[in-house]
Amino acid sequence: MKKKELERKLKEAGFSQIHGAKHDRWVKKGHPPITVPRHREINERLALKILKDAGIN
Repeated sequence: MKKKELERKLKEAGFSQIHGAKHDRWVKKGHPPITVPRHREINERLALKILKDAGIN
């Protein structure tokens, strides 16, 4: 999955991005922070795990 597509889905769900050195953290009140690697292409399994952790189907 493209990183931009994953970021778009997280933004639509109400998450905010915090930039880090090698990873970005996505936060939303009431949810644990989600770590997303800084790669143009995210492994499909990892992308699905990130979306599941965010509560996005």
